[in-house]
Amino acid sequence: MSRHESAFEMATSAIRFGPGVTREIGMDLAELGIRHALVITDPLMRVLAPVATVEQSLNDAKVAYTLFDRVRVEPTDVSFKEAIAFAKTIDFDAIIAVGGGSVIDTAKAVNLYTCHPPEDFLDYVNPPIGKGKPVPGPVKPLFAIPTTAGTGSETTGVAIFDLAHLHAKTGIAHRRLKPTLGYLDPENTRTMPSEVAAATGLDVLSHAIESYTAVHYTERPYPDRPILRPAYQGNNPISDVWSLQALRMVGDYITRAVEDTSDDEARSNMILASAYAGVGFGNAGVHLPHGMSYPVSGMVKGRGYKQAGYPNQPEMIPHGFSVILNAPAVFRFTAGACPERHLVAAAALGVDTSNAALADAGKILADRIIALMERLKVPSGLKALGYSSSDIPALVEGTLPQHRVTKLSPRPANTDDLAKLFEDTMQVY
Repeated sequence: MSRHESAFEMATSAIRFGPGVTREIGMDLAELGIRHALVITDPLMRVLAPVATVEQSLNDAKVAYTLFDRVRVEPTDVSFKEAIAFAKTIDFDAIIAVGGGSVIDTAKAVNLYTCHPPEDFLDYVNPPIGKGKPVPGPVKPLFAIPTTAGTGSETTGVAIFDLAHLHAKTGIAHRRLKPTLGYLDPENTRTMPSEVAAATGLDVLSHAIESYTAVHYTERPYPDRPILRPAYQGNNPISDVWSLQALRMVGDYITRAVEDTSDDEARSNMILASAYAGVGFGNAGVHLPHGMSYPVSGMVKGRGYKQAGYPNQPEMIPHGFSVILNAPAVFRFTAGACPERHLVAAAALGVDTSNAALADAGKILADRIIALMERLKVPSGLKALGYSSSDIPALVEGTLPQHRVTKLSPRPANTDDLAKLFEDTMQVY
């Protein structure tokens, strides 16, 4: 007879917040006795102020470093392997990631695969795509300096990538991968274009709602050993606190952060909201909007879609947009399983729910999300990305293996359900 889970575990990175904290990285590493750091970033960030600040700080503290600047936005297994191969040529004892979620996730993979090389690349990758083996031991110190306000990767042990031959995203998740320290420096988000602020900010919004509406942690089976308890455990009393506060902050500040790039108060609060949501979803998990987003991102190549705000990038849809496009249909679908939670989420986003009927919870939350999407000029649906109804079977096929997240949905979705959700996402507004 199977036994249900009776415990949950909260794990997150240490966080330091404040304008200018990036300048402290050199002193921190020197005090830890770090001899040589590997700095990981992307080509665009390489020439911007955040990386220059890190380099100056390391030089001032006389900490040696080597810089890798070939991270791909929306990384793949190929780009992960390139970074890992480079790192194996360097004798380093700490990693510094400077950039968005793509950079931080790449750094996590580099840390894992250089410290504990597997027999096969897929050994650590989430099942059923990979074997989902737990990280066997400690990794090196990883210091994350986010330059976007959305992924929350500085707080989690999750690394997401596109498995090229499947044209779908998957990931690696384990508590040992979480950064040692995340530097939340609002000054670093000043370089973020409005379109990037919109995409990453809406990712925060969906992280928070998905983690708050995920299945309760007691609905999962009890693990054979504590190390097998997944990073994504379902909603719990602590994750709820972080997720709801993140939603309140998104409701108050996202439009300001997108529409006025000089609004330091709004951008400061959005980078905090990103970390708050990261603590929430990094322990509770996300569900269908993210699971459905992975094939949307993976299959967009060849459709001619390019997103403003992401210069010199191949055809791509930013992760936050691929997630939020699915969100209205999903939350209308899942609301019947826990309508109270969907109404609470809508209220956190500023909706007056005092006279709302539980039966309307999904529509109320979806309508609020759609209003934000229109305001922030998100693509109006999958059709705007070049998809059509004929692509739905492939999109469903790409979602089905995402068990790490889809099984956290409060309402299970079968093949027909997913097909209907994708159809509803073709034209959102």
